[in-house]
Amino acid sequence: MADLEKVETFEQIIQAFQQDYNRIVEQVGKVIVGMENVIEEVIICLLAGGHALLEGVPGLGKTLLVRTLADTLDLSFSRIQFTPDLMPTDIIGTNIVETDESGGKSFHFQRGPIFGNLILADEINRATPKTQSAVLEAMQEQTVTVGRRRHRLPNPFMVLATQNPIEMEGTYPLPEAQIDRFMFKIKLQRPGLAELTEILDRTTGAEIPVAEKVVNGERVNQMKQQVREVLVASAVKEYISKIVLATHPDNEYAPEMVKKYVRYGSSPRGGQAILLAAKVAALRAGRANVAFDDIEPVVHPALRHRLILSFEGQAEGIEPDEIIAEVLDKIPPGE
Repeated sequence: MADLEKVETFEQIIQAFQQDYNRIVEQVGKVIVGMENVIEEVIICLLAGGHALLEGVPGLGKTLLVRTLADTLDLSFSRIQFTPDLMPTDIIGTNIVETDESGGKSFHFQRGPIFGNLILADEINRATPKTQSAVLEAMQEQTVTVGRRRHRLPNPFMVLATQNPIEMEGTYPLPEAQIDRFMFKIKLQRPGLAELTEILDRTTGAEIPVAEKVVNGERVNQMKQQVREVLVASAVKEYISKIVLATHPDNEYAPEMVKKYVRYGSSPRGGQAILLAAKVAALRAGRANVAFDDIEPVVHPALRHRLILSFEGQAEGIEPDEIIAEVLDKIPPGE
């Protein structure tokens, strides 16, 4: 009887996860037109405990997407516009001298905009490497260090950084070590005719759609913990490992396209990103274990920024997504 109650409780947990996940997607979709895959990938990344790199031309709604997600989850939102003159203290904060009523002086830490739940790092490649690196500790450790003191950031915490793929002149491309800390690289595409018409309808009328709060930060943290508890069979982990190994040109699993166009493949973080994202997908589908079908949809956003192309690959304009597609084609699930 006790076992039966345990099963029922577990089913209720999965059902509640599904309901809350769908409510989040629904509320964000009330404001954001189209971009269903983008919305899902951002939410998956959040619930998996990762950070996302958003790539797209200006005006596609990147800021609105992050702000709407923060409203839906009842989380604090900070937008940091990265520019060449931005300093690390402008992001993390600094110690200031305060004078009390008796004339005594003391240092007081004034928090920067990094102290939020959802952080939009807009055009992160426009800031200098020194400023970019200020975000690294926050992303990895969820703390910032000022002087000799470490300050803990709020939980949940997620950085969503944007890049403009067209305007690269005068920018500072993120180094490989920093790009690797982003769980997903999410590409935003231009809207089609029907989507653009819907955008005009929603944004130029008397009433602007507003997302409702459906969960809070405590519930988000609970969902993140439930993701970690999803079961994974050894065959599934082996399949993910083969995919990651196949991105290295000197590995036995590497297809011809990888050997020809890739200089360096994915780090182990790529495998971790795939597995955590697949766990979210499993719960979203109402299962307590990861299936092979959960893996393929999350491989592209998890690996596309982790492949460093060779000179030949760059010269021929090869896209990492093409290479990942061949890897998936050459390594079928369960083999």
